[in-house]
Amino acid sequence: MKVIVIGATGAIGKAVTEELGKRHEVVTVGASSGQYQADFTDIAQVRSLFAKVGKVDAVVVAAGALHFAPLASFTPEQFHVGLNSKLMGQVNVALVAQDYLNDGGSITLTSGIVAEEPIRNGVSASMVNSAVEGFVRGAAVELPRGLRINVVSPTVLQESMESYGPFFIGFEPIAASRAALSYARSVDGVQTGQIYKAW
Repeated sequence: MKVIVIGATGAIGKAVTEELGKRHEVVTVGASSGQYQADFTDIAQVRSLFAKVGKVDAVVVAAGALHFAPLASFTPEQFHVGLNSKLMGQVNVALVAQDYLNDGGSITLTSGIVAEEPIRNGVSASMVNSAVEGFVRGAAVELPRGLRINVVSPTVLQESMESYGPFFIGFEPIAASRAALSYARSVDGVQTGQIYKAW
C-alpha cells in the first residue's frame, strides 16, 4: 500500500513511519521537513499536497498543536491554537483525502488520553481530542466506497516525558513504537469508526 504520514518527523510520526515502512510505501510529510511540506491548517496546502502525491491507500495524521494553560487565564485565541491545528488541521486532511483514497482506503487521525483523563492545564487538549473523536465517529458512517476512518488515542510517550512529563504526573508513559502499533492496526485492519487507545 501507499501511505501518507503527516507529521512524520514527530515522535509518533517517526515510529509510525518505521512500523508501516516494514510493509508499505510511506510518503512522509511535515510542516518543514519530510518528502513533502504542507501546513495542514491551510486546506489549500492540503489540496496541493494530495494533488502532488496522487492516489493513495491510506492517510495517517500524527500532528497537531495544542496550548496548555490554567483555565482561569485561557483566552479564546489560545483555544484557537488547538481548534485550528489539531482539530481542523486533521479535519482538512480527512476532507481532502476522500478524493484521493483508493476504494477501501483508510484515514487515521490522532486524539489523546486527555479526552477521557483530564489533566491540570489541559482543558483545550481535552476539548480538542474529544472533538477529533466525535468527528471520526460521525465521518465513519458517511464515507463512501468502503473508505474507513479511525483515531488513535495515545497516552504520553516516553520520548516526550522531558517536555510533557510535568503535565502527566502519575501516568505511565509508553514507547512511541508501542503507539505505532495502533496506527498499524488502523491502516492494515478492517474496522472503522474506532478509537484505538494506546495506553
